[in-house]
Amino acid sequence: MRIRMDTTYAKDFDLWLRQTVRLLRERRWQEIDLEPLIEEIESLGKSERRAIAGQLTRLLLHLLKWQYQPQRRSDSRLDSISDARTQIELVTQDSPSLRDYPAEQLEQSYGRARQKAATQTKLPLSTFPEQCPYALPLVLDDSWLPEERA
Repeated sequence: MRIRMDTTYAKDFDLWLRQTVRLLRERRWQEIDLEPLIEEIESLGKSERRAIAGQLTRLLLHLLKWQYQPQRRSDSRLDSISDARTQIELVTQDSPSLRDYPAEQLEQSYGRARQKAATQTKLPLSTFPEQCPYALPLVLDDSWLPEERA
């Protein structure tokens, strides 16, 4: 008996997931609805890359705010910087093939961080350099923080 995974997938994701896991464990390959399974596996990779890009944007945002709003420096901001670095490290440890992904995303993430920094600080966008002023090894270094702007 073939389980109608395609309709289950659309109506009840958790039920579809449990059924698919059961069929995989029982090696009932012919009963698995492959298209949703393929989509879900692809989305796992996308979510890992999205997590890195999101954390890198958050990290760069807080580094910009650290540098350009020295009067607003706080333990909370340091915690955000540290947490973003940790999250990037955890994802790249779990998926070593993504170790180069932060470098691939640096400029795009910086662009988003720059826009957010201008909005959140209420400083003109032109206050922040158009290109990322930080080298990636420094951005990811737990002991590094940018200096106050001159």
